Amino acid sequence: MSILVVGSVAFDSIETPHGAVDHCLGGAATHFALAASYFTQVRVIAVVGEDFTPEHEVVLTRRGIDTRGIERAKGLTFHWTGSYAGSLDEAKTLGTDLNVFETFAPKIPDAYMDSEYLFLANIDPVLQARVRSQMPHVRMVCGDTMNYWIADHAANLAKVLRELDVLLINDGEARMLAGERNLVLAAEKVLAMGPKTLVVKHGEYGATSFFSARSFDGGVKMSHPFRAPALPLSEVVDPTGAGDSFAGGFYGYLASQSEMTPAVFRKAMFYGGVMGSFAVERFGTERLQAVTRQEIDERFKLFMEISHLEYAGG
Repeated sequence: MSILVVGSVAFDSIETPHGAVDHCLGGAATHFALAASYFTQVRVIAVVGEDFTPEHEVVLTRRGIDTRGIERAKGLTFHWTGSYAGSLDEAKTLGTDLNVFETFAPKIPDAYMDSEYLFLANIDPVLQARVRSQMPHVRMVCGDTMNYWIADHAANLAKVLRELDVLLINDGEARMLAGERNLVLAAEKVLAMGPKTLVVKHGEYGATSFFSARSFDGGVKMSHPFRAPALPLSEVVDPTGAGDSFAGGFYGYLASQSEMTPAVFRKAMFYGGVMGSFAVERFGTERLQAVTRQEIDERFKLFMEISHLEYAGG
């Protein structure tokens, strides 16, 4: 099964208590694609500038990621500068240079039209809706968004939400979207907007999935929320790509399975946590580039061990 991801390939300049890096490879589509590539085939649609070199592209291609959908434009690649000097829980944005990303208009190659899974990373909902309309026959579509689009582009975002099988956002965004502080009530309101499933990321505390009354075509129907833990880590170097890496592990595992069942969905939540936990161990995409499938499976088992409760009655 192949996943088509549409989003940003960028350079990040990041400062954390563990040091600083300048112009390391980042972006939502980059982290997502690398994480998902350990489970299934991935295709990327993005735009980069003249400063994006073959050495940067090989980070993706040596993982088997199809980069034919990455457009090369005159100018510089999207560049984000941020600092976690105060707290690793939230980045302080010091600079956002959209560069060629400012006029990004996703173009879907003919070779990508048979993609079975679509991931709409955090971009303008107008662009998300445009891509979705051109891919009417995908088996499943998952989307992401952020507070900026929620606050200032609500009408356009509402059109996207009606077309999603899964919406994947953090708890602050879920509360903001619903206008509700209680997360359970917020999830109910968000699901009423259209998504069949809402996956809420809690950072170092894991993720929770909430389900509407509508099941996936594959038969997933779960009436109760499901919570997957995060792995306690002794050291977090750079949390920038954690959420997108979670999305890649989660959606990549779903796409790798022949059928959609509650058990498959639960495992996907755990694999999302696995890939997010690797991403934060190094700056940028460094750890995701080097992780092995054996390490992934070993960490998955560890996730299972820390969350398993054997009930013996009484």
